[in-house]
Amino acid sequence: MTTKFTSIDEYIAGHSPEVQEILQRIRSTIKEAVPEAVETIAYNMPTFAVDKKSIVQFAAWKTHIGMYPIPPGDMEFAAAIDPYRTEKGTARFPYATPLPYPLIADLARFQVASVLGR
Repeated sequence: MTTKFTSIDEYIAGHSPEVQEILQRIRSTIKEAVPEAVETIAYNMPTFAVDKKSIVQFAAWKTHIGMYPIPPGDMEFAAAIDPYRTEKGTARFPYATPLPYPLIADLARFQVASVLGR
């Protein structure tokens, strides 16, 4: 049976301590980048929304963190995110390498601009 999460705290608590640390840091990175974002769960994943519109979601997998969607950004952002792009709108950040938290912050900011036109 799959657990149905009701909060990001619940989602994070369901993972190993090492992954919990990464998830908490992603959470705080997004909150710092987009302070007006509201935390929620959508598709059973941690989600941040602004003006009731989903901005960014993330999920812990066996070997990586997945983030969805990848917004259009400037050329510098596109070049930086490209090594992590796996499918249209998906980025995978492997646990085996340090996560690029500044890039995750940019992803959140560019997604706000993309979705809300800000």
